[in-house]
Amino acid sequence: MTDAHDETPDHRTGLVDLTLEQCWELLAATGAGRVAVVVGSVPDIFPVNYVVRNGEILIRTEAGTKLAAATMMTSVAFEIDHFDGTTRKGWSVVVKGHGREPSSLDEIVELDDLGIEPWVDATKSRWLAITPYEVTGRRVP
Repeated sequence: MTDAHDETPDHRTGLVDLTLEQCWELLAATGAGRVAVVVGSVPDIFPVNYVVRNGEILIRTEAGTKLAAATMMTSVAFEIDHFDGTTRKGWSVVVKGHGREPSSLDEIVELDDLGIEPWVDATKSRWLAITPYEVTGRRVP
């Protein structure tokens, strides 16, 4: 993944900012991440598998803490990353957005046709869609 943007590490953090395009490429190429919500006044993080479609992060789920908190609160965060302990290189992408539960029959049928299967052997009949308002990423050079 190369881009003509400034590859100079930030003098304070030592990290290189990823472009928005690079962030979306990584989001589209990866299928596992973590969704972070606030339950009451306590943050919680859930590992999930997901797919990107039309600028949204789509997670197959079921009724419960994750879906309720993500759709009832004002914001939700989603994160993917990769780090190689040997080379000490890696990257991270963070999405901040609003969660919603798709409810129209047409949209649910479309989502069901995406073929995303839950990793666990449990029913996941509902969807969480995260509509981003901020997408950022950084790379450890």
